[in-house]
Amino acid sequence: MSLIKRLRDAFRPAPSRPQAQARVTSAPPPPDAEAEAGLRARLEEDPNDVEAFSTLAEIVRRRAAEVEHPDPLTADVAPVTSSREADTAHWALAEELAGRPRGWYPLIELARLSLEDDKEGAMRRLGAACERETSGLALIEGIKMLRAAHLPAEALGLGVGHWSPAEQSPEAGRQIVEAALEAGRVTDARRHLRDLAELSTHHDTPRIVAELEPFVARAESDASTAD
Repeated sequence: MSLIKRLRDAFRPAPSRPQAQARVTSAPPPPDAEAEAGLRARLEEDPNDVEAFSTLAEIVRRRAAEVEHPDPLTADVAPVTSSREADTAHWALAEELAGRPRGWYPLIELARLSLEDDKEGAMRRLGAACERETSGLALIEGIKMLRAAHLPAEALGLGVGHWSPAEQSPEAGRQIVEAALEAGRVTDARRHLRDLAELSTHHDTPRIVAELEPFVARAESDASTAD
């Protein structure tokens, strides 16, 4: 079952049942409850705190995955790992934070979680993240994610649609050039490298251009030899 369908099922309202008497429990809070509270406070201040989000996501995934099931042989109750519950908890966290007007990184996480089952929806979320964050950070994260998923053409398309070399970090330009090379688009790689060199005034631009130049030149040489 796809993640998107599992999430729809998880968030579908359950049939109404007669209200049961509230169960009173004296169970202690989870040992990481204080850490979780601190991470949520950080994300309340900045929903794009990548470190806080990643750590909190690990906590909610681990906690959601520890579902107690009885051992049929001993009748003992033991936790078992469930990726379904972990994915649902991760999605819920990202969706909650993506509701903040400034929350671009949670959109990246939602795209990551939905990429395999809903690539079109994932690309829309990445585009929305890049519209919320215009310095290039969201673009860098989005392109990296797509390249890691072996989708360099989609990464290049995202870059072309949202890159502003004169205003954004030159690292965004690096990611676009590398995505073009991975997609076999050598002419595009040269053009984007030229735009980066000519339009970006960031102090790191000359270094990044110098680092990329040998790779673009080698790809051009290989393409020429193949012809």
